[in-house]
Amino acid sequence: MSIYTLADAALRNLSNEIEATPPRPHHSALLEIANRLRAGWIFKYALNRGGWYRPGGVITVDGKRITDNLEAWANSELEACDGDINEFIERYADRNLLVTRHSGRTHYFVAAYGPAPTDFLQLEVEELQEVLDRKLLDEDVSPEDIQGVIDPLNPGELDAQVVGVPYYRFRRLIDMNQAIARSSSSDSLRAGLRRLLTEWSQSSAALSGHFCDHWIIAIREHQDRYRNSVMSVALVSRHTRELKLFQWNTELAGVDMAAQLQALDRAAGYSAAWYFHLVAGTITPPKVAYQTSRDLDEGFSYLPDTDAVLLRGWVEAPYSV
Repeated sequence: MSIYTLADAALRNLSNEIEATPPRPHHSALLEIANRLRAGWIFKYALNRGGWYRPGGVITVDGKRITDNLEAWANSELEACDGDINEFIERYADRNLLVTRHSGRTHYFVAAYGPAPTDFLQLEVEELQEVLDRKLLDEDVSPEDIQGVIDPLNPGELDAQVVGVPYYRFRRLIDMNQAIARSSSSDSLRAGLRRLLTEWSQSSAALSGHFCDHWIIAIREHQDRYRNSVMSVALVSRHTRELKLFQWNTELAGVDMAAQLQALDRAAGYSAAWYFHLVAGTITPPKVAYQTSRDLDEGFSYLPDTDAVLLRGWVEAPYSV
């Protein structure tokens, strides 16, 4: 992913500064680095997403490092055994070597530079820590090939005991305006994202702060089977923790329904949050939208006119992102 707003040299300096900084609570040092990038760029911490990991290396039981790269080492050692997996197993069966992994989470920082929903920068920094993963060889199940050593189907997992100190790794800096403009309009999900971003500008939510005050845009880029670059995008709410336990009563109507919508908006911290969590998630059930539309038809007027227009448009042509 190379949708950046800085020259290559500046990005290298940014990356080097970040990776030389030890992780600290609240990431104040990272914010200081980011806020020096350019006048007018004020980054704020948005959220983190964890639960992922990267392959690590191989160590002995007393902590001596054999390699930082399990896959490269295993293939090299197999080659030294003339490609004979049984010789590889015999060579290392009694060494009690351990495999590590790098447990990670990604921190997102955002800086708005204009009024449009996509007028913001998104800085992504990974925080990783090496921990124990498993034994290199399982005494009960011998691998049939080197892939069974590198990525066994049923590994004998170990407790994730810490091996190294936490560290930062620069991932990328994205100008979201450029990123969304670059994506193909033929993709229905991205077409839905464009519609949502347009609706944000037309809604009461736009009066409650910038889009990036409430959402980030998670981008993944990979190659399809024809080796074409494919970008996938997804919206991630900055308020998911506050909203995930919100309980709807979809049977309510009128004043009671209005109270529910307002309660979710208060929890999220901005107007029309209930609508955007209808389109970009599962927090607002479609039943709520249809009942609210019926309330409008029956003369209730608890929505701002801008939001009522969006709701009627959604009922006529529902979509999700």
